[in-house]
Amino acid sequence: MEARNLSARYGQVQALAPIDFQVGAGELVAVLGPNGAGKSTLLRAILGLVTNAGEVAFMGAALPRRNPVAVASRGVVLVPEGRGIFGPMTVMENLELGAYRLKDRHERQRRFDRVFELFPRLKERLGQTAGSMSGGEQQMLAIGRALMADPKILLLDEPSLGLAPRVTDEILETLGVLNRSGLPVVLVEQRAPQALKLAHRAYLLSLGRLVAVIDPREVQSHDQLAQYYFA
Repeated sequence: MEARNLSARYGQVQALAPIDFQVGAGELVAVLGPNGAGKSTLLRAILGLVTNAGEVAFMGAALPRRNPVAVASRGVVLVPEGRGIFGPMTVMENLELGAYRLKDRHERQRRFDRVFELFPRLKERLGQTAGSMSGGEQQMLAIGRALMADPKILLLDEPSLGLAPRVTDEILETLGVLNRSGLPVVLVEQRAPQALKLAHRAYLLSLGRLVAVIDPREVQSHDQLAQYYFA
């Protein structure tokens, strides 16, 4: 994926200044920054969920700027902040929504098997209503539902939000497994040290602007990371 001069606004307010952004084949790219930095807006601009300008290309072809359904059909799949699960529906029903366009039952079962391999707890709770599960289990469900769409690139917005450190580690470890299997990942995350352990490259945003592109191999301490934030 490659974005050139991608910007976004909410009404008259520019929330993301023009930015160049790249994700190579098989890469995990982290997007870091404090609250209000423009991280979520970047993902929304890629998907066409917010008024945007500039160009985004995926696998060599331009993505439509204001057609999220068409973008998703190209394999660009978002796990939104707050998970976006359907609480009154069961785990099974939520997962099935991820593959609602798929008619091939063998392929559907293959995707279910992959999700259950990554998140065995979801298989144990297929008949449970999603809203009654723990926060960590709901995040697993949100990622599982996205995987049911067979993404070609997976975008995640703050998957650790509100989760205990142990659960966060489990979720991020699974994202690492997915990435090592060849799936490109864009990870928006406030827990920078954990994200940098997985990332091939990181973009640091502040107040809607790109302030640094970080090579995680060059960050050896929290103090070094803080220098990027306050440069």
